[in-house]
Amino acid sequence: MTRRRTPTDKKKLFVMDTNVILHDARCLHTFAEHDIAIPITVLEELDRFKKGQNDLNFQAREFLRNLDDLTGDLLSKEGAPLGAGHGHVRVVIPTQLDPRIREVFLRDEPDNRIVNASLYLSNIHPDHQVILVSKDTNIRLKAKALGLVAQDYIRDALESVDQLYRGIRSQDIESEKIDRFYGAELPMASEIPIESPNANENFILRSGSKSILAVYRPDTGALTRIDKTKCYGISPRNAEQTFALAALTDPSIKLVTLVGKAGTGKTLLALAAALQSRREYRQILLARPVVPLSNRDLGYLPGDVQDKLAPYMQPLHDNLNVIRNQFSESEGEGKKIDEMLSSEKLVITPLAYIRGRSLQKIFFIVDEAQNLTPHEVKTIITRAGEGTKIVFTGDIRQIDHPYLDSRSNGLSYLISRMVGQTLYSHITLEKGERSQLADLASELL
Repeated sequence: MTRRRTPTDKKKLFVMDTNVILHDARCLHTFAEHDIAIPITVLEELDRFKKGQNDLNFQAREFLRNLDDLTGDLLSKEGAPLGAGHGHVRVVIPTQLDPRIREVFLRDEPDNRIVNASLYLSNIHPDHQVILVSKDTNIRLKAKALGLVAQDYIRDALESVDQLYRGIRSQDIESEKIDRFYGAELPMASEIPIESPNANENFILRSGSKSILAVYRPDTGALTRIDKTKCYGISPRNAEQTFALAALTDPSIKLVTLVGKAGTGKTLLALAAALQSRREYRQILLARPVVPLSNRDLGYLPGDVQDKLAPYMQPLHDNLNVIRNQFSESEGEGKKIDEMLSSEKLVITPLAYIRGRSLQKIFFIVDEAQNLTPHEVKTIITRAGEGTKIVFTGDIRQIDHPYLDSRSNGLSYLISRMVGQTLYSHITLEKGERSQLADLASELL
């Protein structure tokens, strides 16, 4: 999208869909020397988003302020310059609907008017290659069916999710080096054939029938043994879960991401570690974004706000019940969970309700983080105060957000950007531990 033109190339004119702007308010500055067109319909749609405290509202306001500053007192037909090395931005007002729009589409709606604006520009600017940019698959298909070029907005998308950092590697080593992990002197990473270990990267080291779990510590350059530890009644069932609990309970690691399919224990491990570490934090927050399934709004559900939100929060309560059921009724640990809920030392809430809060000395778990945009993830992390630990859990291949995919969601973006940071640890959980039936369904269906 930022490739330099050759003399034989047409200059490009990118037409912005509303969802691109709501995804990235700074999108105007990502198209190099090419021109940008904003259909008047997009400004009308942004008007519906400018009020409110959600990320979409923030993006709409920031974009409109930026466009207003760029255009000054008057916007000419040629548009306003976007700065050195960039093109111009203009607002497009087609005089009438293209005949193809009237013939093909049954309704006069914003998406069709944005496609119409693209057709209008392609007719009056034959010297330009007009490209409609949208994160909506359907509008891209509509545009392509009418002979237009349409592209996704991929500035913050990964090239390939298959290359995403896993946080775990296996390595064969000599038997005597495994024995050293039980001695007073830990082996340095340079003594073991590991290529470029990342900060807090986890390793399964094997020698025949012997094996050991270790993590690379960037401050010492050494590999430290990781032992299985129980957290608030929850015991790790495999190496991946052992690594996860170690990172989750390590006070020096302030940011953890856990990725895995359903049943790998992501949320359960994060919650168990938070309860185990509760004395180190002022509060435990467990939140998740509310993304209605099947594109149905919350309004169709009966009851008040809490009744409407209850189905989305129930999986978090289910994980809490799993931990509570590890203890008998007479044991204090189970009662402690109820006490923490009633005193709001442990809070389960929609992510939108976190906005405006001060995150000081908080163990903050964000579940289903694959449904967040990169900007939303950044907003959450930059709110972290002193003593706060943030954990993002999710499945990057199971996304409910209509404009995100495995390469463009906030969780994938976060993992790709944070690799190697000393405050960060990532673990990919691949082994399902829910049940044989759940594993079979996840694998085959």
